Amino acid sequence: MTALLEARYRTVLRLLPAYYRREREEEMVETYLEDLDRDTQDQSRPTLGEVASIAALAVRSRLGAAGAPRRYVLLGSGARLFALAAVLLLAASAVVEPVLQLTWRLTRGDAERRLFLADFTGHGLLAATLAVAQWVLPLGWTVAFFALLHDRRRLARTGALVAAVPTLWPLVRSTAGATVITEPAFVAALALLAWLPALALCAAHHRDAPPARLPVGTPGLVLMATCVVTGASLVFVPTADDLVWGPANCFVVGALGWLLWNARRAASVAPGGALALAALGLLLLSARVAAVYPWLRVPGAGPYTGGSLAQTAALALLTVLLAVAGRRELAAR
Repeated sequence: MTALLEARYRTVLRLLPAYYRREREEEMVETYLEDLDRDTQDQSRPTLGEVASIAALAVRSRLGAAGAPRRYVLLGSGARLFALAAVLLLAASAVVEPVLQLTWRLTRGDAERRLFLADFTGHGLLAATLAVAQWVLPLGWTVAFFALLHDRRRLARTGALVAAVPTLWPLVRSTAGATVITEPAFVAALALLAWLPALALCAAHHRDAPPARLPVGTPGLVLMATCVVTGASLVFVPTADDLVWGPANCFVVGALGWLLWNARRAASVAPGGALALAALGLLLLSARVAAVYPWLRVPGAGPYTGGSLAQTAALALLTVLLAVAGRRELAAR
């Protein structure tokens, strides 16, 4: 039985990268077997807790743990930068869009105010609670951004996961038969835009990872600048306004500035930065395409589709340039 259990431990340990197994596998197997007592010596497989612990270790060791090979260091750095950049865009959007919407609705007369308040009243306690949560929970992105940059990793993970929850509500309501999703691709793209950064934050900013740092500026100043760009794009080009418009415009401005800044330098300050931004650009591009595609043949949607297609082209171009820059960075390193 011990031989069978040892073989199964070794099978589970294959989740770990090869470099880690070469250094630690024998020691780990001996430790697991030595810890068996009489009550558990007849067990035929590793416990669920042990498998979960090994899986978590496999994620950490592949995302830039201490002593990792260069490719894993680059992967971990890129994943952390992807999470930080995405959380910044989502945090700015979570602040700006509710402020602009409240300003619009509460300054357009009594009829508009009553229409706004109707979303929170007259539909029962559960509906009112969900309506409030829809406004409040996305602010978790802002909490996650500041917590991450102050090395409060558990709070950052909690804030990001809580903020991503509202993107699942349309899918849950559709599954329960309460509503019908008219644009499933767009709903799925928005869910990915929230959950991939949240999961990347949880996985890449592990306990062995270095603290998160901004390349320039302080957290408050950077978030305020991002909010200004988001708000300006929503106010000055309202015909193309949707849930992707503001974050995508911020990405275009930020990615273009990053490319120009790094063109003057011999190497990127943070390894994996270009590929991280390319991944974020691809995610935004998929959401933009999913949003604009159903409107391409709708009469009278020209102003919206025109602005959206221009943004799509900018996102596609920048994503390609960032991917090329990332490939060159990998080759140089």
